[in-house]
Amino acid sequence: MLLDLVGKNIELTDGLKDYARSKFSKIDKYFDKEIKARAVFSTVKNDQTVEVTIFLPGTILRAEETTEDMYTSIDKAIDALSRQTRKYKTRLKKRYQGNSETIRFENINPVEDEVSGGKEAKIVKRKTFSLVPMHEEEALLQMELLNHNFFVFLNADTDKVEIAYKRKDKDYGVIEVLVED
Repeated sequence: MLLDLVGKNIELTDGLKDYARSKFSKIDKYFDKEIKARAVFSTVKNDQTVEVTIFLPGTILRAEETTEDMYTSIDKAIDALSRQTRKYKTRLKKRYQGNSETIRFENINPVEDEVSGGKEAKIVKRKTFSLVPMHEEEALLQMELLNHNFFVFLNADTDKVEIAYKRKDKDYGVIEVLVED
């Protein structure tokens, strides 16, 4: 695994880096090729957060854990990624059916979904709406008026579909949608 360790508001010590690398080696058995992964360590007051992103071809695995101890946050994030990989083994297998060079499925023991008792999630509602050209500020206002965490709109300045969303830190983010050919 090609691991990129990044510190925000924290200096990464050699001990912390070594601990993170040893923990990441636990999930390395799930992947065949050298997969890129990024771990961002941040601290705000007493909160120690680890945000891990694993970049598979066509898929992204992500886990974020916050505790009062950075080492515990690392452990929980690795456990969450391992759980995700086991939980979605069947779906991932379908996606990578012709490409067995990415994930070692034989090393993944499936886990039954604790929340739904193994029941497969499905789409139960579908909505249709028109995209109205508007500026980002208007989209944020509309999102707040609807009391939603996200809002899809057509940016009047760029003529692109964008998604405005509320972040955990109460700020906002915007996702620009790009359509690949």
